[in-house]
Amino acid sequence: MVRKIVSGIISNLKNSIGWKTNRKIVVFSVDDYGNVRLNSAQARNNMDEAGMKTYSRFDALDTLETTQDLEQLFEVLSSVKDKNGRHAVFTPFVLPCNIDFEKMEAEDFREFHFETLPNTYKKLSIQQPEAYTGTWNLWKEGIDKGLLKPEFHGREHLNLKVFNDKLSKRDPQLLTALKNKSYTSISDEEYPTMSAFAALDFWEVTENEDLKPILAEGIALFEEVYGYRSIYFTPPVFSIHHSLFQTLKDNGIQFLDLALQRNEHQGFNVYKKSLNYIGKKTKEGLTIMVRNVVFEPTEDRGIDWVDFTMKQIETAFRWNKPAIISSHRVNFCGHINPKNREKGLADLKRLLQQIVKKWPDVEFMSAAEMAMSLKDKRNV
Repeated sequence: MVRKIVSGIISNLKNSIGWKTNRKIVVFSVDDYGNVRLNSAQARNNMDEAGMKTYSRFDALDTLETTQDLEQLFEVLSSVKDKNGRHAVFTPFVLPCNIDFEKMEAEDFREFHFETLPNTYKKLSIQQPEAYTGTWNLWKEGIDKGLLKPEFHGREHLNLKVFNDKLSKRDPQLLTALKNKSYTSISDEEYPTMSAFAALDFWEVTENEDLKPILAEGIALFEEVYGYRSIYFTPPVFSIHHSLFQTLKDNGIQFLDLALQRNEHQGFNVYKKSLNYIGKKTKEGLTIMVRNVVFEPTEDRGIDWVDFTMKQIETAFRWNKPAIISSHRVNFCGHINPKNREKGLADLKRLLQQIVKKWPDVEFMSAAEMAMSLKDKRNV
C-alpha cells in the first residue's frame, strides 16, 4: 500500500508542471541500442567459468540487437495504428561506436580503440552469421519505414576513465570481458562517483574538459552512422555535468533528457539536487525533457507491467502531458534467451493494444517529433 501511494505521488509530480498538450501523444524512449554489452551465450558462459558476477539482467541478457530482435520488434510496432493511421515507433537512444575488440586484442589490450556500428555489424555477420546477417540493413529499413527514429546516447556506453585505469592495472575482470568481446560484469566499487558504464561520470570537475571533444565527436559520428543530425540527447545512466551543456548546444542538440529528481555531481563526491520538468530551459538554451512513464517488462518487480504502465499513461494524460515511456533494449533481446524477447514483445504488444483501445485518439510519435510539436505552441 505504501509503495502504491509513493508511486502515485511521484507519477503526479512528474506531470504537474511544464509543457502541456491536449493531444494524447505516446513516445517510446528506449536506451542502449547499438551498444555491444554481451557478445553471446558462449561469452557469458566463459565469464561465468572465470568467476565474473552477473550483477543485473543487463549482464545476463543485454546484447547488440540481432536480425530476429529487430524483425520481431517491427512486427509488434506495425500491429497497431493511431488515429492518423500511423504505427507505433521506437526512439532508440543509440551509440554510434563500440569497442574495437579485435584491434585491442592485436595490441595485447594495451590501449582503447573504438569502431563505428556498421563495422561492428560487418564483423559480427561473419563471426555469428545466424544472428547478425543483414542486421544493419534491417536497421536502415526500420529507419526508412518510420519504425525507428534514433537519437544520441553518447559515443560509446562506457566510462573511459574507469576503462583506462583498469586497463593500465591489467584488471582481470576487464581483460576477461574484452577477450570475450564483451563489456559487462565490470565492478566499479573502487570508483565512488563513477559507473563503469556512465560515459560522462567523473571525479574532478576539470575532467569534463576531456569529455567535450568526445561528445562532439560522438554527435558527428551519429550523423555519419545514422544519416542525420541528432537533436535529442539522453546521457548514459542520466549522468552529465552542466559544464557540458554548451557543447551539446554547439553541436545541434536541442533537447536534453534528464531525470525528474536530478543529483548532479559537483566533484569530489559532492552532489547538488534539482528538480526537472518537461519544457524546463537551461541557460544555454537546451530544453529539458523528463520521462514520465516506465515500462520494463522483463524486470521482475512483482507487478503487471502492462497494467502499471497504463496507469502511468492515464496520469500523464490527465495532466495534459505526453506519455514519454522509458524502457531499455534488454527487454527485447533474445540472443541469449529467446524467452526474454518473447516476454518483452508480448507485453509490448499487449500494451499497444490496450493504448489504442482505451484512447482511440492517441498519436504515436518519436521523441524528437513530440518535443518539436510541444515547442511549437500552435500544435499543442
